Amino acid sequence: MRPTPLPARLTTAVAVLLIAISAYPTSAKAQKQPESAVACPAAADMGHLHLQGRWVATLQAPPAAADGATAPPAPATAILQLGPHPELAHSVRGTVRRGNATALVSGDVDEGDLTLEESVNGTNISATWTGQVVDGSCGKEIRGTWNNANPTPSAPSAPFVLRKQPGWQ
Repeated sequence: MRPTPLPARLTTAVAVLLIAISAYPTSAKAQKQPESAVACPAAADMGHLHLQGRWVATLQAPPAAADGATAPPAPATAILQLGPHPELAHSVRGTVRRGNATALVSGDVDEGDLTLEESVNGTNISATWTGQVVDGSCGKEIRGTWNNANPTPSAPSAPFVLRKQPGWQ
């Protein structure tokens, strides 16, 4: 009986090594599955870290005035930029921009309930945003009501939808 030549043994060893290496990415991919579940929080599990980033708010126009005249429409969109609050743990602080006007905002989310306070002068509350994180949205959509602290026919309360922008997840 002749011994197997060295090149044949080497070829077999290389083939076994390549098969083992090709199986590795499959097991690594399976290990990442639980991580993706963590990245999509339930509404009740959403915290201040999920609020951080850029959001676009769509506000509904106010209803027509009671006297038949049409009230001027509220700004249709606003951009909120939220980051960590420097003084209050588990809270956010940032800005809301409507056209050329910018106001400060701060607040938090607790068990899916959002509360933001808006201030045009940095001292007094000029409006509040209260809403709920939409179930199944992975924390990327919030619906609620924007309430003007001093409502007028041209700036009444308005329903809103906040949507987190890509790149700021």
